[in-house]
Amino acid sequence: MINIEKVKDVLIVSLATDKQLNATISQKFKAEVAKLFQEPGYKMVIDLGNVEYIDSSGFGALLSILRTSKSNNAQLKFCNIAPDVMELVYLLQLQTVFDIQENVDECLKSFK
Repeated sequence: MINIEKVKDVLIVSLATDKQLNATISQKFKAEVAKLFQEPGYKMVIDLGNVEYIDSSGFGALLSILRTSKSNNAQLKFCNIAPDVMELVYLLQLQTVFDIQENVDECLKSFK
């Protein structure tokens, strides 16, 4: 379901084959990603490059992952968000909640 790549001390997570983050897969996605926050201080990028659509349960999963990261003093960034999905991010006013970068390289550069 998810691909995990490690670049130095940063985990890069992406959806393997699913083009939608919706009610069908959001709970499983959330559970798999949340398991990755085993130690405090993790750095993670969620690459949404393959995702063409996110519904309310998908956004709920992303918000839950963000809460998990904050409770573990981890840093979480999002990137490669499709224009249609970005419209929903702005509509829901999540651009101020999520740390969104253009691409993986920008995410890697922006970690403290």
